[in-house]
Formats: sequence, C-alpha cells, structure tokens
Amino acid sequence: MKIKCLIVDDEPLAVEILESYLDRLDDIELVAKCNNALRAFEILQKAQVDLLLLDIQMPKLTGLDFLKTLKDPPKVILTTAYREYALEGYELDVLDYLLKPISFERFLKAVGKVYKKDGTTHTSAHDNHGPIGMDEPYLYLKADKKMVKVLLKDIVYIESLKDYVRVKTFEKDVITHQTISYFEEKLPEDAFIRIHRSFIVPINKIETFSASSIEVPGKELPIGRMYKNNVLAVLNELDHL
Repeated sequence: MKIKCLIVDDEPLAVEILESYLDRLDDIELVAKCNNALRAFEILQKAQVDLLLLDIQMPKLTGLDFLKTLKDPPKVILTTAYREYALEGYELDVLDYLLKPISFERFLKAVGKVYKKDGTTHTSAHDNHGPIGMDEPYLYLKADKKMVKVLLKDIVYIESLKDYVRVKTFEKDVITHQTISYFEEKLPEDAFIRIHRSFIVPINKIETFSASSIEVPGKELPIGRMYKNNVLAVLNELDHL
C-alpha cells in the first residue's frame, strides 16, 4: 500500500518542486494538492491522507493555525521559507521542518521519518531514515543523475572506489559518488559489517570466512588488519548462537 500525500501550498513553484520529488518515490502517492488550509480541511474529510506537506504562510489561515484545528492529523512535514516557526512546529509534533528552497536530499531525509514514526526499519543512502518499501527496506542511490532503488536484501557487497562507491547486487552494479565510511555509518550495524577499508558486506551473505578473508556469493574479499579482531569476534559470536 502506498502512502497517501496531500500538498498544501500557495506557491505554484513550490508545489511543482514537491510534486517532482514525489514522482521519484515509489511508495508515496499524491492524492491531492491545494493552495489554502480551508480547502485542505475539505479534502481531509473526504480522502485518506497519511502525509501532509504543509506550508505555513498562506492566505485565510496559516498552516500552523490549521494544524491546531485538527483533532487527529496525518503525519505532517512543514515546508516554509521562515525559520522562526520551527519551534512552534515541533511543539505540534510535526515530523520535520523544511526550509525553502528544499533539496531532494533534504526532502528524502524528511520523508524517511514517516516510516520511523511507525517504528519501521529503513535506510537511505542520504540518511539512516530514508524511504523504504512497506515490506522490504531499500536504499535510494544517486547514480547517472537518477535515484536508483536498491533492496538491502539484494546487496552482495559494497566496495570503495576512492571518491565513489560500488554497490554490488545480484543483478547490477550501482556506482554512486559517496564514501564508504558514510555507508558504514548509515547502514544497520546488525545487518552489515565493514571488513576492510574498501569493503562492507551484509552478514547474511557471508558463506565462509577465515582469519584473512570472507566469501560472499561469487567473490572472495580480504579482511583488513584493522578490522580483523572485530570481524572475527562478530562472526564467531554468530557461530555460537
């Protein structure tokens, strides 16, 4: 099931940008858009809305005042050009507060919190709380000027290529401009382990291991000297479970 989203903003350009961002995400469906809070109220009475992208400064009724009238609001991400409303927004339990102009990377980070609020496990190449599918977690990786979806379960290993990282899956290689340390920080530590300065592997893909190397499907990878003690400790502990 897709997350149903409503955009409420009186700036046509801002709406256009948010629409273009939503078009890149498989899990979210734009069900409606409007330019004032009163119309938004009408839509909420008739349609299922799971996520509200809400501007603050609008005619007739501000976004914050509108939010205060809702007894059981959907999840809310505020979108505004005014930083001074941030505290009040968080007091209303909004998921995030996006300052215009909004980059796609920052938008991804905010949308990822929709899943975090539900206690769902998820990961993003840009943030540890990036978007995932309703059933299986995945990454969004920027490659060839596109955002490429990669299921975590399909990753065989991750390899550093200096200023780039190769994410090897069963079906494809995705090359993204990023550092391997960033992936190490953001990926779930109970599912992935760094074995070398150039390699991260999913623990459940390790077929065999020794003191100097591990094997994943179709590839033998070295265990770096700096990582050896931790890798062997983790794997030996799993072996005794």
